[in-house]
Amino acid sequence: QVQLVESGGGLVQAGGSLRLSCAASGRTFSSYAMGWFRQAPGKEREFVAAINWSGGNTYYADSVKGRFTISRDNAKNTVYLQMNSLKPEDTAVYYCAAGAHASWYLDEYNYWGQGTQVTVSS
Repeated sequence: QVQLVESGGGLVQAGGSLRLSCAASGRTFSSYAMGWFRQAPGKEREFVAAINWSGGNTYYADSVKGRFTISRDNAKNTVYLQMNSLKPEDTAVYYCAAGAHASWYLDEYNYWGQGTQVTVSS
C-alpha cells in the first residue's frame, strides 16, 4: 500500500513557475514508477509526465515538453514536478500516481494522491 500526498499548488501568473511535490508513504517507494496527471474542469484526466523507479527514464506530454521537469528523490520518498513558463491552459488539479511501469495510461497506476490545484492567470 502506498499513500501519496501532493503539495505546492497555487495561483501564479502566466510565465511563472511552480514546483509540485508528492510525498509517498511506505518503504517500497523506490520500486514504483511515478506519474503526474492533471484534470481541468469539464475535461478528462490527462497524462503530464512520468518517471521510472530509478529516475533514469522520463516521459512527457507534448504540451509540457521543454517546460516541465519530473524528478524523484528515493531517499526522501518524493517525486517532483518543476513547472516553468506556465500558461493559463496549464490550470488544473494535478495528481501524482504510483504504478509498476512509467506509462501514459491512467489504468497503469494503482495509487493516486488527492490532487493539488494549480491556477495560472493571464
